[in-house]
Amino acid sequence: MIDQRLLRTDLDAVTAALSRRHRPAIIDDVRHAARLDERLLAIARERDDIRARINLLSKEVGSLRRDGRVDDAEALQTESRELGASEKALAGEHEEVSAALDELLLGIPNMPHPDAPDGASDDDNPVVIGPIGLLNEYPEHQRVPHWEAADELGILDNERAAKISGAMFTMQRGAGATLARALCQYGLDLNADAHEEVRVPSLVSTATLTATGQLPKFADDAYAIERDDLWASPTAEAPLTSVYAQETLDDTELPIRLMAYSASFRREAGSAGRDTRGMLRSHEFDKVEMMAYTTSEQAPDLLDDMVARAEMAIAGLGLPYRVIEICTGDMGQSHHRTYDVEVYAPGADAWLEVSSVSWLGAYQARRAGIRVKRHDEDGKPVKGTEFAHTLNGSALAVPRVWAAIVENFRNEDGSVTVPEVLHPYMRGLTVIRSE
Repeated sequence: MIDQRLLRTDLDAVTAALSRRHRPAIIDDVRHAARLDERLLAIARERDDIRARINLLSKEVGSLRRDGRVDDAEALQTESRELGASEKALAGEHEEVSAALDELLLGIPNMPHPDAPDGASDDDNPVVIGPIGLLNEYPEHQRVPHWEAADELGILDNERAAKISGAMFTMQRGAGATLARALCQYGLDLNADAHEEVRVPSLVSTATLTATGQLPKFADDAYAIERDDLWASPTAEAPLTSVYAQETLDDTELPIRLMAYSASFRREAGSAGRDTRGMLRSHEFDKVEMMAYTTSEQAPDLLDDMVARAEMAIAGLGLPYRVIEICTGDMGQSHHRTYDVEVYAPGADAWLEVSSVSWLGAYQARRAGIRVKRHDEDGKPVKGTEFAHTLNGSALAVPRVWAAIVENFRNEDGSVTVPEVLHPYMRGLTVIRSE
């Protein structure tokens, strides 16, 4: 969440930054949050004044009783009880206002980085790299949608997946399943030089999803396991962000860089009928996620590195791609600055987002209670702590990369050539043919 102190010290800067998201309701929420924060401060001052008066009365009552002035002492005791009732009422109001403010702050998005491009929607996202590898013209055999090409090869069986689990679930078979697994191993191996591999749980707590920003705003998009107050993880970003929740990290240990392969689960509420064919949109998919905990100074370089890694993965596969920067009006809830890698799929005739790499600032760390202890040039601890910065990004998300491979590398006879970098993971298979 945003820094609550800024509501008191620089409200104009907060509203100016968040106005770049082009959603007026956000500014209404910010101003309401500032009023609630102001009321909390007023309650605290009033409560402190009452407590000081009660303490003074207590001393005076004792003095009066010692002097035998019982009636005067009892009068002051009556006043003290009335003040105690007022203090109790203020405590109740403080609890209510504080809860309302917390709920409001959880829904206010992150402030965009000053260098993030202005824009109101995805139409305003500038291309910053590419397109690279895009052909001027594609032959007809590459203009076949992957769901048709895969069906001919027998490597995608969504009809039976729906029989097992319902609509918008996918099932790869044979070489298609091998290709999906190969992509995950490729994504892990490509980043093992800098990121520690972690096998995270697939079920996460409400606190974990709240830390990343999925809750409470996007509850309808997640699968809830209400009996146990758990959620199916929508991305490995969620558990990776909470690995160090409620901990204080030493700045000499940073950056900490993690990665995880996991299944991701998303209800995708309201998406039925849109991009639901083949592998483009599904309730469950596999993905390799990168994650980093940093200081504020380290974050920009880490962002550049993670974008380069996501780009390298797609370039290594030989797919046509481009990198776009996400404008302020299209940013996700928690994002401070974001880049997407997109591949071109000639069969679907569309640019498909295959990786999103984001710098979250201290937004997630503040929600998760992840702090950093600084040291001076002599290695001595600096007084106090500050919140860490977090970054995350898709090292490789299977569905759309899988689809793009099937379309871009389809041959005239209907077979699909496997990208060379995946050969070590394909059990000797270099071309996928119909059996």
